[in-house]
Amino acid sequence: MHVDDTISANQALRLIHRGTALHWTGDYHNAKQLLAALGRRLPAPRSGSFHDQRQQQADRVRVLNALLVPMTNHQVELRRAPDVSKACAEAYGPPPDTHRDSSTSGSVDVRSPRERWVPLREPSTRWVPLRELLGVIGAHQLRVRGVYVPALGERIHPHYGVFAPTRSEYADLVAQHPLPFGSTAFDLGTGTGVLAAILSRRGIPQVIATDNNPRAAACARENLERLQVNAEVQETDLFPPDQADLIVCNPPWIPATPLTLLDQAVYDEDSRMLRAFLAGVRDHLKPGGEVWLLLSDLAEHLALRSRAELLSLIRAGGLQVAGRVDITPRHPRARNQEVTSLWHLK
Repeated sequence: MHVDDTISANQALRLIHRGTALHWTGDYHNAKQLLAALGRRLPAPRSGSFHDQRQQQADRVRVLNALLVPMTNHQVELRRAPDVSKACAEAYGPPPDTHRDSSTSGSVDVRSPRERWVPLREPSTRWVPLRELLGVIGAHQLRVRGVYVPALGERIHPHYGVFAPTRSEYADLVAQHPLPFGSTAFDLGTGTGVLAAILSRRGIPQVIATDNNPRAAACARENLERLQVNAEVQETDLFPPDQADLIVCNPPWIPATPLTLLDQAVYDEDSRMLRAFLAGVRDHLKPGGEVWLLLSDLAEHLALRSRAELLSLIRAGGLQVAGRVDITPRHPRARNQEVTSLWHLK
């Protein structure tokens, strides 16, 4: 159903609850105001069990995603809409009805991102949830600005869909824990590459970072090249070939189903990555090597995984706990009494 600036938030909410998608044709900034008004009528869940809150959050996302805006070749076709072409290209790839013009190959291209695409056919309009588009814009701004990581003394620039190191206490643990003797290290599930950069800066001659997410692999390569650190990125599922003296992993902390692309860095259904890591890491460890598992105890506070289960997984992988270092998260969204730990395994 097409709607515009004349609709009220209460009217919009009633239509959405009836299963109607709202195709916005009015002013862009008024659409943002309507989305904010809908959000105020759907407060974020704060009570009930974890699963109840997740269901409430899923319902909230479904309602807010019902407000759609028109886009043609990564441009919002609304009054007062900003140029979002670069942000959308980073998130979605090239516009669907264009290809990149290579006529300036070998020279500096001074055209805007919008001008670098050549139409293939008559452009078509698609409708995108405004909430999603605002997330794309925010991700682009964060990528440009970067996230300062104190343990590295540098900024890391996350790509869309890659977990940003805003909770940097795990980086502090890797930067401060005594290194084992050896010349090789693996950083599994590297994301932005921040831990690989820290390991390399600490003097490990050969660092290999892996991730099975193409976005993350590209992001890590870009960050490591910018930082000029000696680390290799491989797009693979967990383990690279061969063995290492030190294997580091910071898996998603919450064993639950992701609801969005961004959730995948935090939510890991049935602890699949954690289980696969602990089950296979011993085969990739050199004699006398060490494993550093970085993990928040948030799952324990949410009654999703017990400490006994974690210790059982460690023992099942043929490993033993050689030590543990804890740190209190500084992030404002951290839970009360939450602790992030570096589990030192051998």
